[in-house]
Amino acid sequence: MSNPQQLRYSKEHEWLSGADEGVSTVGITEFAANALGDVVYAQLPEVGSTVEAGETCGELESTKSVSDLYSPVTGEVTAINENVVDDPSLVNSEPFEGGWLFKVRLAGEPADLLSAAEYDAHIAG
Repeated sequence: MSNPQQLRYSKEHEWLSGADEGVSTVGITEFAANALGDVVYAQLPEVGSTVEAGETCGELESTKSVSDLYSPVTGEVTAINENVVDDPSLVNSEPFEGGWLFKVRLAGEPADLLSAAEYDAHIAG
């Protein structure tokens, strides 16, 4: 499994894209998607709501369990991926592309995020 080098990662297995005009995209990693199993439902934060780094902002339900979704950053949700709401399996089939979860306007600089190499070491340990 190869985690894209340009992304940053949380220890809770979310990824964050670089900010484009202050807005970053959030999703879960392939490692997390595989651990969850087949995702059948996604509850995402509401557009306009504020998410806090490290706090629960939604949940993903799979055939195995229900897992909390954590925000890797603090900011305002500017969009959710309606395609994932309609077809949650995108989280499994395209975790780094079509399976993104939400976009957030950053409130400050993200802290405590890992590089791809650091995340690889985290999941290997």
